[in-house]
Amino acid sequence: MSVPIDAVPPIRSDAKARSRPAPSCYHCGLPIPARVDLSVAIEGVPRPMCCAGCQAVAQAIVDNRLTEYYRHRDALPESPREAMPEALRDLGLFDHPDFQKSFVKPVGEYEREATLILEGITCSACIWLNEEHVAKQPGVTAVDINYATRRARVRWDERRIKLSAILAAVSAIGYRAYPYDAGRSEQLAQQERRAALRRLFVAGFGMMQVMMYAVPAYIADAGTMTADIESLLRWASLLLTLPVVGYSAAPFFRNAWRDVRLRRVGMDVPVALGVGSAFAASVWATLTASGEVYFDSVAMFVFFLLGGRFLEMVARQKAVRGVEALARALPAFAERMGHYPSRETERVAVSSLARGDVVLVKAGEIFPADGIVVEGRTSADEAMLTGESKPVEKMHGADVIGGSVNRTSPVVVRVTQVGNGSRISAILHLMERAQSEKPRVVELADRVATYFVAVLLVLAITTAAVWSVLDHSRALWVFVSVLVVSCPCALSLATPAALTAATGAMSGHGLLATRGHAIETLARATHFVFDKTGTLTYGRMHVTQTICLGPCEAEAALRTAAALEQYSEHAIGAGLCEAAGDAMADLPDVSAVRTFVGRGIEGTIGGIRYRVGRIEFVKEIAGSQRPLSAEGTDDEGQSPVALGSDLGWVALFKLHDQVRREAKALIDTLLREGRKVSILSGDAPGAVAAVAQILGVADARAGLSPEEKHAYLLNLQRQGAVVAMIGDGVNDAPVLAQAQVSVAMGGGTDLARTQGDFVLLSGNLSDLGRGVDLSRRAASIIRQNLVWAFAYNIVAIPAAMAGWITPWMAGIGMSASSLIVVLNALRLQRRNSPSLSGLRDNHWDAV
Repeated sequence: MSVPIDAVPPIRSDAKARSRPAPSCYHCGLPIPARVDLSVAIEGVPRPMCCAGCQAVAQAIVDNRLTEYYRHRDALPESPREAMPEALRDLGLFDHPDFQKSFVKPVGEYEREATLILEGITCSACIWLNEEHVAKQPGVTAVDINYATRRARVRWDERRIKLSAILAAVSAIGYRAYPYDAGRSEQLAQQERRAALRRLFVAGFGMMQVMMYAVPAYIADAGTMTADIESLLRWASLLLTLPVVGYSAAPFFRNAWRDVRLRRVGMDVPVALGVGSAFAASVWATLTASGEVYFDSVAMFVFFLLGGRFLEMVARQKAVRGVEALARALPAFAERMGHYPSRETERVAVSSLARGDVVLVKAGEIFPADGIVVEGRTSADEAMLTGESKPVEKMHGADVIGGSVNRTSPVVVRVTQVGNGSRISAILHLMERAQSEKPRVVELADRVATYFVAVLLVLAITTAAVWSVLDHSRALWVFVSVLVVSCPCALSLATPAALTAATGAMSGHGLLATRGHAIETLARATHFVFDKTGTLTYGRMHVTQTICLGPCEAEAALRTAAALEQYSEHAIGAGLCEAAGDAMADLPDVSAVRTFVGRGIEGTIGGIRYRVGRIEFVKEIAGSQRPLSAEGTDDEGQSPVALGSDLGWVALFKLHDQVRREAKALIDTLLREGRKVSILSGDAPGAVAAVAQILGVADARAGLSPEEKHAYLLNLQRQGAVVAMIGDGVNDAPVLAQAQVSVAMGGGTDLARTQGDFVLLSGNLSDLGRGVDLSRRAASIIRQNLVWAFAYNIVAIPAAMAGWITPWMAGIGMSASSLIVVLNALRLQRRNSPSLSGLRDNHWDAV
């Protein structure tokens, strides 16, 4: 362990100085080689550097006014001696469009986003330094780094800065950044597991051997063991405990020293104090042949604590591995049909596929990209992506998702989306965003645990002082027991363990959490607000009748409406385009297209301005008189859509959409649980009323603009409601952003999905119901974990202070407390839990 950095002595060249240990580099802490005289002025004080690399890095930190990094870091960085030249080599390759296909995502006309892995991160100050430094680069619009995964999301304007310049900026401050690679991430996880297992093995082996030497001392009657035998057993125990303390327990001491240097108390401080004091006292007792030794308790405590932390690490990596498995879902190669319908194929890399390519996917293979089936019929396994456990039938014209598995028959697929535009890429992006955010309740638990440790240290010292007066021989082991028996780890694990388990369980049911706060807020939601079209209904509008209001024919009216609606993403637009049929191949040219959110679309055809959409919207140019044919249309549960121009009314279309079969069961369950349900829609009153009547919803509002929906949500929130908004379209984006928690339908627009705190990938409202139940159970488990953690500590600490708990018992209790919290949280990942099974069998398939 290095000394505090500020204590580094100045460089001197006299003989007396040469006999002393070499001074350390202010930046990386390594010894400064002889005859090296390099320094950087940091906050007005010259600081010695060991090499030109450290000097360059430190100078870059100073030049960018980021010297606060040196005050807040709690671990020394890697030396940039060899990393710097390697990192700055061939960075221009990262700017090549073909190279960027796999990891750079366009988020605007000129804005790009990439996911990178950072190497060299040693503490939270490194995260702060990188975020601040990269954010200052001209053209960088956002940067967010996850400390746990070392993964960074960087967004930049490609007109002002290139990716290579961002990577060079990271290298300039002594770190290495490169595109995120799932294989490299798994390799680092394996290294972490191997290191933990080695420490655990050493502690376990030492514990078993030390216990063998401790048993004779425990069972021997007073005076029956000679002094030389007792001394031999103590020295053997000391030798076997040395690697346990020096190697297995090294992370505890290292982390505790870091906390002390920063003048804060972390969870490893009491552990290091307990292990260190017990071991030091045992060594002294061995050297002086007097007093008690606690080698067995020390080894046992280290083993149990390492065992608990190993299981916690495995649970954490298991949660992250879901993302890694998704990242590896796409195959490396695909069979491309270069001249379809020719049957000749060529084996190409999936990264080289482009939109419009035709690929052959055989039974048992993975679909290499998003696409449409153009030949054949099969079933696809989409469980990993949408949570749908049953194979989904795929025939001509059906959409397929890249990463899903072709189960039964070979099919020919035309590629529609590749790379960052694919659905699997969007899912990965949202999952990474969720992992980078820390819920407020987790931050609160961490703060409570910090105060808890401070109070614990005061109690331990006070207890030691009291026992020194009452019974000096017992003071040390009582002091150690108090430090060891407490479990701040359980307090800190109580919330994140449950949230992590719930996130994994929800994704298995097709409900993807994309924000850190989503699960805890969904559990507290009191008011569920639904959009109608595409949410409570399937969003597949069908034209049931075309009423001509002028001299044109029905086919010509549909053709004109489809020409305008081809620029819309709304379900009504899709229904009108579908009704146009073959006419879609020969639509008239449209210019000056304008979309009016929540109202309709406008464009110019042949010099005449047309509008299609709500009747009131079209009336503004077609004439003030409402068409008589529209009267009573919405009372039939159908949605009227008008077409008009500057010359007058053209046609009226009646569209119908079917209610989702699982919607009724979801609404009934929410109402039965005491939640309030509302429907907000921009559709006609009759169509909305018909859906509300089928679902049993009393509060249904129709004809609302996005602004009116937003105002309705604000009013609910002012009355104290915790609102969950469920929607799918562009019209819903403002209210999805306004609600405390929001759910975007997986088939909705990209804008809605980016605003949603959850994405319902499966599009099945049954899975939303399961998600609500899981969030409630997660909240319950968090409460159970917190109650257990507090109850355990309230009982265990006084018992240890009273001398009723020995150090080895305290070690078992502390490890068991953490494990109970983690195992309780993992109950959420049981797919066939009684609660969910009951919902699935009795409710979600009831309609």
